[in-house]
Amino acid sequence: MVENIASSVPGVQEPSVPLRKEEWRELGVHSYVKMLMIGGLFYYLFHNEIGSIVRRWLTDSSWSHGFLIPLFSLYFINQRKKEILNLQTRPNYLGLFFLICGIAFYPLNIVHFRYGYLRPIGMIATLGAVVLFFGGWRLVKYTWLPVVFLVFAVPLPQRYYVSVTMPMRQLAAKVAAGLLSLVSEMEASASGVVVDVIYRGRRLEPALNVAEACSGMRLLMAFLALGVAMAYLHYRPIWQRIVLLASTIPIAIFCNIVRVTVTGFIYVLVHLKYTQGIYHDILGMAMLPLAFGLYGFLAWFMSSLFIEETEAVAEDIVVRKREA
Repeated sequence: MVENIASSVPGVQEPSVPLRKEEWRELGVHSYVKMLMIGGLFYYLFHNEIGSIVRRWLTDSSWSHGFLIPLFSLYFINQRKKEILNLQTRPNYLGLFFLICGIAFYPLNIVHFRYGYLRPIGMIATLGAVVLFFGGWRLVKYTWLPVVFLVFAVPLPQRYYVSVTMPMRQLAAKVAAGLLSLVSEMEASASGVVVDVIYRGRRLEPALNVAEACSGMRLLMAFLALGVAMAYLHYRPIWQRIVLLASTIPIAIFCNIVRVTVTGFIYVLVHLKYTQGIYHDILGMAMLPLAFGLYGFLAWFMSSLFIEETEAVAEDIVVRKREA
């Protein structure tokens, strides 16, 4: 029989254990006031950059997924809320140094360097410096990924975007031409991003052009962001997380090749109008379930193929009840 001696001795009280916070509403009012003030100052400093990014999300369909990225970051933070709420944080003045550097670099880049992509990246780095300054390395441990994840919402510079999308467009055109040529009485050849098709001895006009919207960049960026989120949220061995994250790129490229090839078959065998406008957008959206299916199959395959040692040992244990 084991009893708590302290509770049985008169005049002796058990040491008080502070209650652990479980919900965000348990934070004090002063904490919310502090966060509101910091958020207001941050928006005041970077409101032009934030507005520019949001306008790009609204006007460019390739980056419309940017609206979801901050929501994912908030979801990541909420997943670790118990750890964050019960942290004993203290300011780190290295973060103050980085914060001052970030604030000073922003106008310097606008006036002197004039490198547009560094403006939103510098803004995100400054946000990370704010976290380090007010919360220290303990808070950074639980919030570094939500902060870095915001990079997926920043549109790439146009020259980088073109340099990345052009090889993807050429690859999709080449593979689509090869698959179209397998059909009887059909001959297709790719020249850059243009696919010329001859069907039953007649050249189809206009030629099939793999436009920038069909490069697969939108699917690639959105799916890469999702891959990072899934690798972070799902408990798996680190090597499986790396494989899942790396698989997002070939899966996105494969799905885009399927999209271009199906578009080519619709153009040749059905009608040109079904490859444009809303039909084109619907076909692009249909690639998302395909991508998710391939990603889920890979995750299931790795989980089924490799059994953790603890699970294998547990299955081999036989418990026998001794009879009285």
